[in-house]
Amino acid sequence: MEREKLKIEDKTLLKDLSKNTLAKALDLPYKYIEATHINQKVGAFVTLKERGNLRGCIGYIFGIKPLYQEIMDLTIEAAFEDYRFQEVKKEEFNNIEIEISILSEPKVIDNLSQFQLSRDGIILTRDYHRAVFLPQVADEMGWNREELFSALCKKAGLLSNAYKDNDIDYMTFQAEVF
Repeated sequence: MEREKLKIEDKTLLKDLSKNTLAKALDLPYKYIEATHINQKVGAFVTLKERGNLRGCIGYIFGIKPLYQEIMDLTIEAAFEDYRFQEVKKEEFNNIEIEISILSEPKVIDNLSQFQLSRDGIILTRDYHRAVFLPQVADEMGWNREELFSALCKKAGLLSNAYKDNDIDYMTFQAEVF
């Protein structure tokens, strides 16, 4: 079953909710926002950027909470728990841009020829190794298919050419990004 697309006003509300959640966590002035009506359970990512540079990105492939709560939690995790970055500080707040990606349900693919660059996000799984890239990552990094697959393997802790092996499982998804 395909999920219902978000209305423009709901996207705006979720972005405001995320920004105000971050402001509250940094002990800055914030506005209380009620968004409990946005309660579908879908996968989502919150990406923080500072002056165009990645500052934190955390998400869930599958929805486990109502979307409004998931966005609040992911905002906090992206700002303070992404191990790749130091915690966001108060003085950075005005320079933080928030991008939200709402995911379609992932689908298993038989081989990488079914993956479409720029349209699909991808999940790689081999034993206990797992990595994911959102659909927009290849464009942002300027990667072609092979560069994306190679980087995905490295992110999963595998050799960069492991994507050529037959024992890796892949899933693709699309994202509504705002």
